[in-house]
Amino acid sequence: MIQSLTIILNALPDLLLGAVVTLEITALSVIFGMIGGSLIGIARLSPIVPLGWATRAYIDFFRGTPLLVQIFMIYFGLPALAQSLGIPLRFDRLVAAVVALSLNCAAYIGEIVRAGIQSIEPGQAEAANSLGMSGVQIMRYIIFPQALRRMIPPLGNEFISLLKDTSLVAVIGFEELFRRGQLIVANTYRAFEIYTAVALVYLVLTLAASQFFSFLEVWMNPIKRKKANQTRLSI
Repeated sequence: MIQSLTIILNALPDLLLGAVVTLEITALSVIFGMIGGSLIGIARLSPIVPLGWATRAYIDFFRGTPLLVQIFMIYFGLPALAQSLGIPLRFDRLVAAVVALSLNCAAYIGEIVRAGIQSIEPGQAEAANSLGMSGVQIMRYIIFPQALRRMIPPLGNEFISLLKDTSLVAVIGFEELFRRGQLIVANTYRAFEIYTAVALVYLVLTLAASQFFSFLEVWMNPIKRKKANQTRLSI
């Protein structure tokens, strides 16, 4: 028992460095995924039929195929295709990981954005239009701020899901948390202790992310924020 704890404690600094890398690629992927997903979600509601078809095909592909396959397509497939066309192309592991995760994340966020926008009463857009506001102004000042508050819970779930999915980029040799755990196991041959430590670090990260998004949901909702303040004062 003591020996197992010693092994875990010795491995912890290296695992924590991997956890930092995991958080970095998760944050980058979510940022790019939010940008792409917002555009995709808005495009899904466009009256332009080909645009709607294209975004639906994108969403169906990235949601309907395994993320692991997508990572291999980006890191191995695209350079091979480019080479066959006489184009020199090689991805850095970090770039390949962020690109694959961002593309996958954008597909899910696109549906979250679409659902969030559609949840807002159409009468608000009609009223704003009657006041002379343009479509862009209506979306920016009326629809999207309200929709964003409703999107926080599913966005939090997507962040946590992506945080765990980053372990898949270990297959291309990128040294995030799980990959560092694999390397430590290769040196120590103590798989149970190390992978238990890896699992616990992931658990701490996901619980912290869950608490953050719960706080963000309350903070962005005036009604929930007021109730939370009243509860705090009553205590």
